Amino acid sequence: MTLERERSRRAEDGAPGNPEIGTWLDAGGIRTNVHVRGAGAPVLLLHGSGPGVSAWANWRVTIPKLEQHFRVMAPDIVGFGYTERPAGTTYDVATWRQHLEAVVDAAGLEQFSIVGNSFGGALALAYTIANPARVRRLVLMGSAGAEFTLTEGLDAVWGYEPSLAAMRALLDIFAYDRSLVSDGLAKLRFEASVRPGVQEAYSAMFPAPRRRWIEALQVPLEELRRLAQPTLVVHGREDAVIPLQASLALFDAIPDAQLHVFGRCGHWIQIEHADRFARLVIDFLQEGAR
Repeated sequence: MTLERERSRRAEDGAPGNPEIGTWLDAGGIRTNVHVRGAGAPVLLLHGSGPGVSAWANWRVTIPKLEQHFRVMAPDIVGFGYTERPAGTTYDVATWRQHLEAVVDAAGLEQFSIVGNSFGGALALAYTIANPARVRRLVLMGSAGAEFTLTEGLDAVWGYEPSLAAMRALLDIFAYDRSLVSDGLAKLRFEASVRPGVQEAYSAMFPAPRRRWIEALQVPLEELRRLAQPTLVVHGREDAVIPLQASLALFDAIPDAQLHVFGRCGHWIQIEHADRFARLVIDFLQEGAR
């Protein structure tokens, strides 16, 4: 389908010039917000599942670096960001995978690489297993998708109840370097989390008991072992949301995998170690193009 730009829907999409708004794509009947930048081999960026998250909030530091080398696409997955949230939607892996399939079909992508963060890593794995011929390479950053113990941090993220104080506390959990967390950032993320319909959708995704949602995002071991894609697994050693054990399990199971662990780093590798992370990803993806 044709990509169309719609930047004048103030009431629904926020003020004109909002950087979280990219291009509008009709993906299987769902009006989907997606950022499309750069040229070259296509790379799909999949965001995490924090409250008030959007593709731009997750990847705003990474996109300008990757777009110099690749055609970058970063969608708001259904239920998140500014993408339409159809009434009656059941939020689960099947729904998210089907939406992602519709996004890449609507964008006309035939083969591409995927960089998935946290929840987005689990979604990247689910998509790749269902559509192996379309995915060249995988980057899994602080990724779900394997067995791990529910952390207090993840329980707090998925159990978020909107307040400025709660959002500030969550940002402190995400970052190892607390200097990256400001009251202004907390206010922006809090306001994003209370836009009409956002918290209603979010609270329906991961209700207690939350251990079951780790299992729902988990990819069976035998399927991980069949993955043929070269895979870069990246994790922050001090990650208080998704523990390092999750990436160790992915690295151990995926045949053509390499692992990079960042010390003094929490769940925000792409922000806390922005330049090193981008260089690592660029080198890995360009290696596949040679």
